[in-house]
Amino acid sequence: MPNMTRPASYALALLHDIHPGPALHTYLGGIDATLAPHGGSFLIHGGTPRVVEGSLTCDLIVIGFPHADGAHHWYHSPAYQQLAELRRTFAQGAVVLYRGEDIDHRAFDILTSNLDTSTAEDRGVVD
Repeated sequence: MPNMTRPASYALALLHDIHPGPALHTYLGGIDATLAPHGGSFLIHGGTPRVVEGSLTCDLIVIGFPHADGAHHWYHSPAYQQLAELRRTFAQGAVVLYRGEDIDHRAFDILTSNLDTSTAEDRGVVD
């Protein structure tokens, strides 16, 4: 049975123009060590998606973290920033950080949270 604990924060990458080679191998060989101190683990790591609507022209990577600030601390860590610089030499794309929703979050909640006057940080938007 899969672990049903929900990550508290996420790092998502939508990468394209990936060029295999030594830089990619070095990056893949080092990323797990950057995740470990922050409790990060891969939830989705490329693969072949089953696209059911629209088109997807990139690889999706989703990394989950057990703490609300985990994705932020991992991404901005010196260890990962050194690898991120390397990643930019063999792949292009967007990297975004999110906080997860509470277990009782419902779809309609997004409407009320977008109408309030809280800051992005209050709403769980992380950079």
